Amino acid sequence: MMIPFITTFRSMQVTLQTDEVKNVPCGTSGGVMIYFDRIEVVNILTSNSVYDIVRNFTADYDKALIFNKVHHELNQFCSVHNLHEVYIDLFDQIDENLKTALQKDLNVMAPGLYIQAVRVTKPKIPETIRKNYELMEGEKTKLCYRGSKNAEVAKIQYEQKIMEKESLKKMSLLEDDMAFSRAKTRAESEAYYYKQLAEGNKLLLTPEYLELKKLEAISQNSKIYFGSNIPTMFMDSSQTSPLEKKTATSHLDQTFDEKMNGKEPAETS
Repeated sequence: MMIPFITTFRSMQVTLQTDEVKNVPCGTSGGVMIYFDRIEVVNILTSNSVYDIVRNFTADYDKALIFNKVHHELNQFCSVHNLHEVYIDLFDQIDENLKTALQKDLNVMAPGLYIQAVRVTKPKIPETIRKNYELMEGEKTKLCYRGSKNAEVAKIQYEQKIMEKESLKKMSLLEDDMAFSRAKTRAESEAYYYKQLAEGNKLLLTPEYLELKKLEAISQNSKIYFGSNIPTMFMDSSQTSPLEKKTATSHLDQTFDEKMNGKEPAETS
């Protein structure tokens, strides 16, 4: 039952809503004061939990459970980290850390109120420090650009060296192939020459031809010596012609007569 001017009511939203926490001051571990311009907390209140939460925290429950808690958690985070960590290194973790911390307390203090997402904007830092960061980022960008250029140049030079090595390798293989071909051709030519020479010699060196050469060599280089074994001459009488036997015998007789007459026997070649 509602009584005019005495009974009041407030409508409560039980769908997704976004609470904005603005201009949150935060002091880093190094003593630098920064400000988070806007923090958005997306949350939802279940209809079954409306009565208990409103009874315990009034219709403005979000001030006690969300706004104040955001201030507290951000100051806790900043107090244990320096400016560089808050502004750059760990900034991407603030959203998730804040969501986890809020939901953990709500599960105990206000069951039925759930945090869906937290979005934190980049904090405002002192102007002098911001300019230094901008200069640092500019120098880093230049260094990255130079590094990328140097890397590209090094890559091109490396590829050029690889191409040169491959070209030298191909040239060396071609030279080896040419040298092998020349050696093979020369060896085949020599083999053909000696083969033809062997076949020619085979046709030329007949027994009759060899016998002729033997006799020519004996007639030009042989010497006949006389002694106690005059009949045993190195010439093979079995293979000596009658004419040669007759000539040799006449020489032997002449030499024998000279020796008997007291003359020096002459050597006959």
